[in-house]
Amino acid sequence: MAKYANDLVMDAALDKVATSTILTVCSTQPTTRTEAITTYKLADVVVDSGDFTKANGDISGRKLTVAIQSSVPIDTSGTALHVALCDGTDLLYVTTCTSQALVSGNTVTVPAWDIEIADPS
Repeated sequence: MAKYANDLVMDAALDKVATSTILTVCSTQPTTRTEAITTYKLADVVVDSGDFTKANGDISGRKLTVAIQSSVPIDTSGTALHVALCDGTDLLYVTTCTSQALVSGNTVTVPAWDIEIADPS
């Protein structure tokens, strides 16, 4: 018997991530919203629904593309290792990023990136 998941199932998860209101660049992997927006935050930018695009996955399933965030002000110096997405109450998604030293007062650009959920196999 084959495995199957309707695109609506994957889209529901991606739709939740697309409710994010803030993207933060962090020095360590946050496990809570407070860590993402305060404790480990080096830089942050407000995001909204226009920063997210759903489409078919590159191989299968579905993906959510997070738009490029250019010239994000750096609030705290440190080494960027993670990018986090949060809504008003929850940490929704964390991914790794290319390690780079950030200096307070400068800016950083977060390239566009995808969150992909593959079809069951």
